[in-house]
Amino acid sequence: MSATPLLDNSHYEQACDQAIAMCDGNLRSTIKALIMANEYLEVELEELQAAISAGCIPETSRSKSSAA
Repeated sequence: MSATPLLDNSHYEQACDQAIAMCDGNLRSTIKALIMANEYLEVELEELQAAISAGCIPETSRSKSSAA
């Protein structure tokens, strides 16, 4: 996370405005898109956790450690 103070909501306000604009101002479509994106990220996280539990190292971790 960034060191942005919790009281600075401008980033979130801007992100909300962009999400709503991407859905042509339709709030229901915006909420649906955000739920779908969240579900996708949850599945991806579960897959990564399972891979780590099985002893696999994600590609991004390998490339970072070999670059050092």
